[in-house]
Amino acid sequence: MADAPFLTKTGKATLDDDVFAARFNEALVHECVRSELNARRRGTASTKTRGKVRGGGAKPWRQKGTGRARAGSIRSPIWTGGGTVFGPSPRHYTFKVNRKARRAALRSALSLHAQRGSLAVLPGGAFDAPATKTAAAALAKWGQPAPTLVALGADESDAARSFRNIDRTTVRDGANVGISDLLGAAALVVSEAALEHLTARAKGEGSEAETQEEVAS
Repeated sequence: MADAPFLTKTGKATLDDDVFAARFNEALVHECVRSELNARRRGTASTKTRGKVRGGGAKPWRQKGTGRARAGSIRSPIWTGGGTVFGPSPRHYTFKVNRKARRAALRSALSLHAQRGSLAVLPGGAFDAPATKTAAAALAKWGQPAPTLVALGADESDAARSFRNIDRTTVRDGANVGISDLLGAAALVVSEAALEHLTARAKGEGSEAETQEEVAS
């Protein structure tokens, strides 16, 4: 049975073996991470070809008799100020990954943290008010290396404000945690609310999980 320690109290939380004891599938994880990172690219890089650069409509000199090489336009790519050959143009870099593949990759990333012992669970109601010193002390006592990812529920604003100012600690809504976020963190702290959501997403349970998967892709 997979389990993880609580961050701010003694004892351990029981984890779903179907989600946190899965085999690591490197190929699927790599594909999903590429998909997520590509989807974050703006794709706005743009250059002008010789046909888009202003000017160059007139032939700079006559074809023969000058002794110089023939030229048809001052906007030729070999001229200074000319157009660009095979330069980038606005495009999107996204590509589709099937739902089953995304879920399997999510299970792989979560299981990796569980197997390494780099996963801790934040009990519900651990923070009634923002307390950065308390959050930092809890992470120091846990002793896991940074960077740390903290996944919280939508209503856990006090906990979010407690962790967000700690160096090399990133706070994310559990609904928006991606596979690249999980793999980029050396340690993972998940609140009980976010744990339920991530478990549902990884198992494909509920319409909310389906919606979040579509948004993430």
